[in-house]
Amino acid sequence: MFEHSDTLKNIDQKSTLRDKLVTTHESLRELFPFIVRIAIAIYDPKTKLLKTFLHSSGEDNPLDHYQALLAEAPSLQEILEKKQPRVINDLFTYEAGQHEHTHKIKAQGYGGSYTIPIYNAGEFLGFLFFNANKVNAFDEAVLRELDIYGHMISLLIISEFAAIATLTAALKTAGKLSHLRDPETGSHLDRMSRYSRIIARTLAPTHDLDDTFIEHLFMFAPLHDIGKIAIPDNILLKPGKLTPEERDVMQSHSQKGKEMIDEMLENFGLSNFEYVNVLRNIAQFHHEAINGKGYPLGIKGDDIPIEARIVAVADVFDALTSERCYKKAWSNDKAIALLEEMAGEQFDKACVKALVESMDQILEVQERFKEDFYG
Repeated sequence: MFEHSDTLKNIDQKSTLRDKLVTTHESLRELFPFIVRIAIAIYDPKTKLLKTFLHSSGEDNPLDHYQALLAEAPSLQEILEKKQPRVINDLFTYEAGQHEHTHKIKAQGYGGSYTIPIYNAGEFLGFLFFNANKVNAFDEAVLRELDIYGHMISLLIISEFAAIATLTAALKTAGKLSHLRDPETGSHLDRMSRYSRIIARTLAPTHDLDDTFIEHLFMFAPLHDIGKIAIPDNILLKPGKLTPEERDVMQSHSQKGKEMIDEMLENFGLSNFEYVNVLRNIAQFHHEAINGKGYPLGIKGDDIPIEARIVAVADVFDALTSERCYKKAWSNDKAIALLEEMAGEQFDKACVKALVESMDQILEVQERFKEDFYG
């Protein structure tokens, strides 16, 4: 009665999204051994960028840390226009688009691909790709099976993002008053989260940061100062210098933010959520200093989680280069000079270097997310 083993049972367990994708791929390869890669790319509607997010092919992946404007990939745009999946049964002769990602996929030796758009309640989230190691692999019988697996994988992605959206919506709702009271604006959060992602992508090869980590860092970075909701107005909005006692209260926002996050994770049943420690670490440790003179714990160097070191540089750079009611905006050069001066003391040298080396991308973010009257 119990001889049969459910090959997909692990996707119902408390495992990571990557583990679930790998489990699904292993099950699929029992049916179709020629399916050698499953990959997901996520769409950012604010920047129109399509970004690699997750794949099941181990080290055999031609598109790590890759992004491109969707407008520059007409063959993918056509999928959205038609609202239909796309079959390419011979990538070796396929010429449409000839974008960089097409060349990389073909160079990997994949013979065909099946691409499915991912939607959640009509909102486009990204693409799901199946790659085969031979041509003419995708006949109607194969496609019918892949559609089932494709929708199941899409639901896993949607569930993951829904959990993140629920958590961040709750935290943002709780913190809305702090954003209204605090000089930080929506544009600041848009910029600093993207600066964080740029720094992380630059550091990825040397710090072993995968696309899934980078995307969660990007999503969680705007919540770094959520603990400020617990800071009284007379301290948060004080125009002059804080007293030592007031400074202690202000600095408590890092620990309070971590505690708020822990409570909400417990309330929403998300304590075992993958990458949840990235969120905790950003909130708690983004004011720690490399020399150990930061707060709340005074940890130093590599003991500070890399996500917190990244967000610290991104946050301070945008704060310096943004105009506030109490200060004029600094030039990028002046802000960079200060960051470089403080690198190795306050800030991580590699994070500062990564930001400086990516100024072309930083300028694009600044142009797209300019401050306006409403912030």
